[in-house]
Amino acid sequence: MGMTKRTYSITDNNDDWVKVRVGSGEYATDSEYMRDLIRRDKEQFGKIEALRAAIIEGEQSGMSNRTPQQIVDAAKQRLREDGKL
Repeated sequence: MGMTKRTYSITDNNDDWVKVRVGSGEYATDSEYMRDLIRRDKEQFGKIEALRAAIIEGEQSGMSNRTPQQIVDAAKQRLREDGKL
């Protein structure tokens, strides 16, 4: 994977925080910390997009004849089948 060199300006307060995070030993360099922040942001963005898609799908599916409890039970069953509950 190629690398692109970038220069960013941050506030003194944010710079102090980056130094704390790098100084903790969790990150070897400022760049490593920034790359981790970007990776986490991309993951979060993916989760938000999936949630948006699910909301749109739900809105477009119309009204249900099931009770709220039946919907909850079905969701729990699906989570059990997927090994998430």
